[in-house]
Parts: sequence; structure tokens; C-alpha cells
Amino acid sequence: MFEKYVDMQQSSGASPRRKRLWIPAAATTLAVLLSLTACGRATPDAGHAIVLVEKPLFFGHGGVDSVPVQTGSVWIAPTTQTIDVSMVPERHDLRLNDLMTSDGVPLDFDAIILLQVTDPVALIAHFGTDWYHNNVEREFAILMRDQVKTHGMNETAIASTALDSIDQKVGEGMSRYLREAGLPVRLIGVTAGKANPPDAVKSQRIETAQQEQRALTEAQTKIAEDARKAAETSRAEADNAYRNSLGLSPEQFIELQRIKMQENVCLRHTCTFISGNASALVNTR
Repeated sequence: MFEKYVDMQQSSGASPRRKRLWIPAAATTLAVLLSLTACGRATPDAGHAIVLVEKPLFFGHGGVDSVPVQTGSVWIAPTTQTIDVSMVPERHDLRLNDLMTSDGVPLDFDAIILLQVTDPVALIAHFGTDWYHNNVEREFAILMRDQVKTHGMNETAIASTALDSIDQKVGEGMSRYLREAGLPVRLIGVTAGKANPPDAVKSQRIETAQQEQRALTEAQTKIAEDARKAAETSRAEADNAYRNSLGLSPEQFIELQRIKMQENVCLRHTCTFISGNASALVNTR
């Protein structure tokens, strides 16, 4: 509102006097509209929260708002910063190279840690937006290295029997660290992933496996040959016992076996046998 003076003529013909009138100020209305237009809205997605960082230009105290925006939307000042924080469990991957085992073999891991934020305001106020890289990643890598050192290459990379133990120990260490550091983050799980040995070790393992397979094949072949030899010996001993029971000489037994063979053939086909020195007859018709 602002003042505007208007000359008013009295009805008596006296000299004019000034009368003060109050009318809406267009400038004030325009200023209000501009201030509303400059304001923003904070609208978080499902599973997210928005932390407000107030930065007043003239009056008041700035800082992180103690109440995050988790549902719906709110109007905010144009100078207020909004920080989106995911409240659902999030996966963070970590590539680890050349982790030494107890027997001095370097292994590579693709480790995974699953974390969930529990208090977005405390997280941003005390640890900032890059809290994982600044406060979690290094500790995660150190714990992984310390645990891999306690196991050998075979149980870690070949048999994979040590991975469950590594996951458990690293998980316990990370939970303790998050609690002691005051990070408002909950550990969901840790996975060491598959260990990858160097190429030289892989080649040696492949060659060893081939040799083991070759030795196994030869052993199986020998077992088969020994079994066949034993079977043939047993059959010969059985035939000899049968011959002795008939009272036949070896030549007579062989002749008997020949006759049995011919008999088996002739059961399937028509046969003609010529004995002695007889000549074959040829039909000339």
C-alpha cells in the first residue's frame, strides 16, 4: 500500500485541500508474486528422503533442517539446498586387486557391501553427501585384506571354502565400525565375491587338472585291461576243467568246439558238409 494525495474541491467554493487516500500498490503485489514464483518445492520419490539445508541471505540462522521431507512435498525458499538421500538398501561395489593370501598368491576380488541409511539428517549433518567414499570404503577394503591374509589360495580361489568365513568376519568388523563411528547406517550384508587368481596360476591349475585327468584315464584303462585278463583266464580255466571232465585230449576238445560252432551256424542257415577226400559235385544242367 502507498499514499496518494488527491486534490478535492469543497462544495463551498473554498480553496482546495488535499485528502489522503489509501489504494493497493501494484508494486507490492508484484513483489509478492515474484517471491512466490522464486520459491521451490521439495518432493521426494518413494523410498527417498530430502534433507533441507537452509541458507538465508539476510536474517536467521542457516544449517540442516532437523526434519527431512519423506512424503508429499513442501515449499522451500530459493536459497535452500535440497539433498536427496536413498532410504532403501543400496549396493556398493569395491574392486580389490592383489590381495595376498597366506601362501603368498595375489588374488583379485569384486567385493559387495549392502547398506541402508537410518537417519538422513544426521548422516548429511555429520558426514556429508559423500559419506560412503569418505568413511566406509577404506575400512571395508582394510577388513577384506586382513581376512584374505588368513587363508590360502586353494581354499579361497579354488575350493571357495574360505569365502563364507571371510564374509562373516568382514561383516562383523563393518558392523562394529559403523557403530563406533556413529554412522547412521545399517549393514545388510557383505559378499567377498569370486576370487580371481593370476593368469599364471590359472594356467598351472589347468595343466595340473589335465595331468590328473590323464592319470585317471590311464588308471581306469588298466583296471579295464586287468578285468578283461582275469575274465579270459577264468574262462580258459573253466574250459580246461570241462575238457578234463569229458576225458578229451586238447586236440579232441578243439574238434568238439569246431563242431559246436558249425552247429550254431547251421541252425540259422542250410549247410552242406563234405567229409574225407570226396570231390565236390557240380550241376552242369
